[in-house]
Amino acid sequence: MTIFQAPTDEAEARAVQDALRSRVVRDEPGPPPGTGRVTGVDVAYDDERDIVVAAAVVLDGATLDVVAEATAVGRVTFPYVPGLLAFREIPTVLAALESLPTDPGVVICDGYGLAHPRRFGLASHLGVLTGLPVFGVAKNPFVFTYEQPGPRRGDRSPLLDGREEVGLALRTQDDVKPVFVSAGHRIGLDNACAHTLLLARDFRQPETTRRADALCRRVLREATAGPAGAKPAKQAPRGPAV
Repeated sequence: MTIFQAPTDEAEARAVQDALRSRVVRDEPGPPPGTGRVTGVDVAYDDERDIVVAAAVVLDGATLDVVAEATAVGRVTFPYVPGLLAFREIPTVLAALESLPTDPGVVICDGYGLAHPRRFGLASHLGVLTGLPVFGVAKNPFVFTYEQPGPRRGDRSPLLDGREEVGLALRTQDDVKPVFVSAGHRIGLDNACAHTLLLARDFRQPETTRRADALCRRVLREATAGPAGAKPAKQAPRGPAV
């Protein structure tokens, strides 16, 4: 893995994104859905204590059974700035991935890849640093626009920055709000959508995201548990993972 470069300010962070963006691989289709392993990564914060917890949960690509999981607890070292969230999350996410006892296969982020103001969101950043195929599945469209896809599972519509398509709004369940899929690194957008539909067999969100979210929240509660009777720490709202 490439060593994470920690910036000292916003200008340096944007320069890092610009420098690494040229290393994104966009012409590989990626592994087919239902094969190998798929890994969800997610984070949870306690901003009052500057703690961030990352979880990585590996599933069998065919059965969606849990193969392995790992967590890491770190310190928040970069402020929340829209478009630069990767610098808050990636050090701890990398630590969780490195703790896995098995190859993660395809990695799914709760965030964005190409769908980013500088076309280098969390999924792209993580993919370049690890060399793994990575894509993002987000809960909202961030700053981009889209027309509502059809009402049925699998219906989709372009996610647009002006006239440029940066991802897809994808309906994963009938008559349920879409999710927003964007390619990150070493996987194509159509393939990323196919993976998402397979992983979201029962719920709006992929099972990878659901399991990683539950695990990191549980570990955060344990990491911030105070003495008996103490006021529990508040988890700060998390912005879009870009």
